[in-house]
Amino acid sequence: MKKSLITGLIAGVFLVGKPAIAQQQTDPATESKIAGLLKQMTLDEKIAMIHGNSSFTSAGVSRLGIPELTMSDGPHGVRPEHGRDWSLDNKGNDSSTYLPVGITLASTWNPQLGYAFGSVLGSEAKFRGKDIILGPGINILRTPLNGRNFEYMSEDPYLVSKMVVGYIKGVQDQGISACVKHFIANNQEVKRDGINVEMSERALREIYLPGFKAAIVEGGANTVMGAYNKFRGEYCTYNDYLVNKILKGEWGFTGLMMSDWGAIHTTKAALLGGADLEMGSDIGTPPLKFNDFYFAQPALKMVKSGEVAESVIDDKVRRILRVMFKTNMINANRTAGAHATSEHALVAKKVAQEGIILLKNRGNILPMQKNTVRSIAVIGANANRDNAMGGGSSQVRPRYEITPLEGLQSCVVNNTAIRFSQGYAIARDAKADPKMIAEAVENAKTAEYAIVFGGWTHGYDYNKWSDNAYDAEGADKPNMTMPFGQDELITAVLDANPNTIVVLFGGGALDITKWEGKAKAILQVGYPGMEGGNAIAEILFGDINPSGKLTFSWPKTLADAPAHKIGEYPGDGTTVRYKDDIFVGYRYFDKYKVKPQFSFGHGLSYTDFKYGKLSASSANGLVTASFTVTNSGSRAGAEVVQLYVKDSKSSLVRPEKELKAFEKVVLNPGETKTLKFTLNAEAFSFFDDKEMKWVQEPGQFQIFAGSSSSDIRTKKRIKL
Repeated sequence: MKKSLITGLIAGVFLVGKPAIAQQQTDPATESKIAGLLKQMTLDEKIAMIHGNSSFTSAGVSRLGIPELTMSDGPHGVRPEHGRDWSLDNKGNDSSTYLPVGITLASTWNPQLGYAFGSVLGSEAKFRGKDIILGPGINILRTPLNGRNFEYMSEDPYLVSKMVVGYIKGVQDQGISACVKHFIANNQEVKRDGINVEMSERALREIYLPGFKAAIVEGGANTVMGAYNKFRGEYCTYNDYLVNKILKGEWGFTGLMMSDWGAIHTTKAALLGGADLEMGSDIGTPPLKFNDFYFAQPALKMVKSGEVAESVIDDKVRRILRVMFKTNMINANRTAGAHATSEHALVAKKVAQEGIILLKNRGNILPMQKNTVRSIAVIGANANRDNAMGGGSSQVRPRYEITPLEGLQSCVVNNTAIRFSQGYAIARDAKADPKMIAEAVENAKTAEYAIVFGGWTHGYDYNKWSDNAYDAEGADKPNMTMPFGQDELITAVLDANPNTIVVLFGGGALDITKWEGKAKAILQVGYPGMEGGNAIAEILFGDINPSGKLTFSWPKTLADAPAHKIGEYPGDGTTVRYKDDIFVGYRYFDKYKVKPQFSFGHGLSYTDFKYGKLSASSANGLVTASFTVTNSGSRAGAEVVQLYVKDSKSSLVRPEKELKAFEKVVLNPGETKTLKFTLNAEAFSFFDDKEMKWVQEPGQFQIFAGSSSSDIRTKKRIKL
């Protein structure tokens, strides 16, 4: 990545290009080369290309100059090297930039940062000799219990759509393929390898598909990874409706559809259902054997017997070769890429700075005054805990990771005393420890400020992800209760020192009702990457003005979460029915008038923003909405302005409002900017599952502009 890109990014002027629909079109010259290679390939060579030949590669054809296809996790950094088996190599230079996780990236509400984020991934994947980076993950945050929410982005399909495009373009502009995952409805880890998801066509089209469509049609993603689960009775990876009819048919996807590792369970149905590459069916049985794959010997036999046409195999190989040509793998030279550079670390830090969310700041307790504060009690095991190697397959091995304790120690001046107390132990089923709590209370009593670092945790043992992990692949959280006795700890510290700040890690909501009313300040930081500790300290001391916003609605208790209240989770062991339908997240809280702990889009600043009167007009099928935003406070800051649309009267039940536009605007004190949004017919339409089409009905609509889904500052009615 060029330093000028970083400079432009930090200055706030770096722009993402226009949607590149052309990336899903085919080049006649390239197609001719692919046809020539296919003619020269034997059936055995074709079959070898459509299944894995090591843990993260599939075979090439060396005599024709076709290389192996090499893949790597993960969504927020290039995974440590595994060689050709499943054991970490633990040798060589496999350190990578540990970027903030997907939910923290999305909390920036800044698509330009998505591009820079993807550029770092693409550059480092290229340096490490990878061809495909297995990300981004964009499944909808349906339940707060999903162990993989930290990798994903949002409950809202529009926000996901806008953030995913920049990420993909950033990766692929480096000459590496992005792999958008997990297609589709991988919204829980419980029974993920076989649970059957049943949802309405309307929910599919309005909530669960839009992010993937944007990734393909606008982002031009070269590859897609199928989900483990079933959809309407058939596995997603080779679901004829999802893959052949929608992905490759309606959206015109010309790239490669790969399985998640071990997600193919049969041969003929998978070959015909649209899967192009089978990976990971050999898990747990090294060395690899030809018969370990459904797309190996069984597929070869079916083609030779005439049960499956060779043209089916040709189409899969053609798609693989198409991706190879797009990324200069055949008869071309790649640039070198860059690896764990200081410029890449700057991107990680910038994402953390913009992705950290100030949820509460009663009495303006924050920011702390660096020049006057004399003592700080730092409490909690998350204050000095590394997170990079946690979470399952998204683990990253960075050269360093700044913890919050280290960040605070390097940020203070004037010999400010910082005293640390662990407060709680991180271990499965760990309870409140009276001795640790007593030590933390004594620390807090004598300090000017107490900062408790708590929340969820990642696991560390790759083979036992759930032993001490609540945010991890392969396991969901048991509930929303704060683990390790943190409720007791935080309550005791709040009683000991009213100037207590609570900083929460993790991929989503916790039940904080036991102490939230006493807390003056609460921050949500997700997992903020290798520079996270520095970013947290800068925000606490006011060197950086927080601008992150929630990408999900934070329920007060688990019973208030729509999937649990009106939906179904985790299902009956065989099927999970999405009875919550289109009422996911704020759509539910609005419709059923349930007050969340914190609303979708919520996030505070150290300054204030004033909205002017909204005006709206309609012409040529487009609606233009405009209004002013003024920084009415004393600090420079950024506001995420959110535009929602409501259909006043509809033939089908619709949400009270839906996000249809947003912009992050940076303003100096006293500065005013006029924002203008253009909304097309899509912003006012719903999917009619009886007519099987999108419909825009004439009538009255309302346009709302605000700082969150519950903080609407200005609105306007318009007739269409």
